[in-house]
Amino acid sequence: MSSILTPLIAVFVIMLLGTIVQKLRLLPPDTDLILNQFVYYIAFPAILLIVLAETRIEDIIQWGFISAFSLAMIITYALVIGVSLWQSPKQQAVAAMRALNATFGNTAFIGIPLLSLLFPTNKMALVAAAIASLLSVIMFAFALVSIELACRDKQSTDRAIVIMGNALYKNPIVVGCLIGISLAAFHITLPASVALVLHQVGNTSSPCALFAIGMVLAKALRHQSATKIFSIGLITELNFINLLKLIVQPFIAFGLLKLFGVEQELLTMGVLLAALPTAASVYLLADRYQIKANMSAQGILYGTLVTFISLPIIETLLKSAA
Repeated sequence: MSSILTPLIAVFVIMLLGTIVQKLRLLPPDTDLILNQFVYYIAFPAILLIVLAETRIEDIIQWGFISAFSLAMIITYALVIGVSLWQSPKQQAVAAMRALNATFGNTAFIGIPLLSLLFPTNKMALVAAAIASLLSVIMFAFALVSIELACRDKQSTDRAIVIMGNALYKNPIVVGCLIGISLAAFHITLPASVALVLHQVGNTSSPCALFAIGMVLAKALRHQSATKIFSIGLITELNFINLLKLIVQPFIAFGLLKLFGVEQELLTMGVLLAALPTAASVYLLADRYQIKANMSAQGILYGTLVTFISLPIIETLLKSAA
């Protein structure tokens, strides 16, 4: 049996619990939003900061891993942009949104708890998730700028730089990672009491994140209609996006990680992180600009469900290729 099944089942059960609670309305309707905000602004930055701060800077700066993971996202992004613009040449914003759906994985809300369960004794699991999350946020910022530029008739380069800068420096995951990396680089040890607080707060991130995802999925299911779900055009688009996100991107990541000589366990982490479904942040952006919002919502839902089949297959293939 695939070793990833046990942590995947744990992940699934916590998400299912959130779905059931939301369906039965045992908690206030906005509980998922509050949990998401707590995890995103407090718990994740705390765990990423302390894990990175307590890791040697030499272990954090894994150039092979960083280069391979980044290039896998860039290649997938460019592929979707090319296909989308070939189909609809004047819809640059739509192309950027499709590309973001195919590249921006849920490395934080699913990646961190999954790798923590799969590699419980290896600190590099959280380091890999932190690096992947940081790189994904940069990709998100780039796509945001692309959409902004496409939605405006006249847009200066200065304005684009400001948009990207705001998307990065206001992001709590970026801030937490950068503080942690800085502490590691300068060999600064936090007081034991501060480190303990960060660990305790950060350790709540995984269950809260998964529970919140379950609640969000329950809300998504509630608003789906048969016509929207079974539209042939939508199904084709969803299959294309999820094929690239769940299969093509991890396949590219595997080849690049091998090419850059990344050691086997870190390679496995990188491929699994690349194979995660699209993050919910993509839907929030799509809804904000009213670009492919329905496709993004359903793509996240379908991709998350398919992951419970695709990830064990990918892990089995990784073992056979080792």
